[in-house]
Amino acid sequence: MSDDADDPHAAWREWHERRAAAVSAPYGPLALTGTFWLADCPEGRIPAVPGHWRATEAGAALTATPEDSCRLDGEPFTGEVLLDADEGSPAHARLSAGELRIVVIRREGEWGVRVYDPDSEARRAHTGVEATPYDPAFVLPGRFRPYAEDRSVQVANADGRARGLDLGGELVFPFRGAEHTLQVAVDPDDGSLWAVFGDATGGHSSYRFRFLKPGIPDARGAITVDLNRSLLPPCAFADHFICPFPPPGNTLPFEVAAGERRLKAALATGI
Repeated sequence: MSDDADDPHAAWREWHERRAAAVSAPYGPLALTGTFWLADCPEGRIPAVPGHWRATEAGAALTATPEDSCRLDGEPFTGEVLLDADEGSPAHARLSAGELRIVVIRREGEWGVRVYDPDSEARRAHTGVEATPYDPAFVLPGRFRPYAEDRSVQVANADGRARGLDLGGELVFPFRGAEHTLQVAVDPDDGSLWAVFGDATGGHSSYRFRFLKPGIPDARGAITVDLNRSLLPPCAFADHFICPFPPPGNTLPFEVAAGERRLKAALATGI
């Protein structure tokens, strides 16, 4: 067993270092320079994206000429292709043009593309993430209460549009003598939980909202709620992400002075 398994402070530092590396990676969230919806581009041309695009029922259709300098699955590509949504890391997107990675996405039946540029201004200006060191007071015993059936609520997204947020239950935990509840989504593949939440630090000493991914509850619903691993949402790193805001009831009434708080660059200009 590693030393980190017995030292939660060291385990947290390792987690924070992994996060820092992922954030600043060439095709991490800081590299996103645009999200474009095909419905908004009826002529089929997207700024800074090569080729001619159109949405179909089955996928995003791309027509590329030699002048577009596209590569598909690592090989030079011309002609027509129907692309499904990319599910993996942007670094492994099927479509590229030079150093750019072009990622096909789908949200509520709408097709779009994202552009990742390792030379983005945000990535060049990045100086790190402010995070509060591990505090055992924010490690709490929780339990998961699944809903009888999944629910979907409309919530505002970072791009100003409202979209459905699927919720599978509630995460219940104590803090300073009171019981608190967060509505959570459940990953259909592995059963892991995910919450988008606000707290009393939001917009002041922390970003306006954050994510929490506590893992998979046991067979009885027990799960550790470690607020030290609160995460900045992708939209904290690039304006082109469409993160959901917290659903009604997911703003905690106390200060979560733990986990990732905000970008270090934000310290000089405010939130």
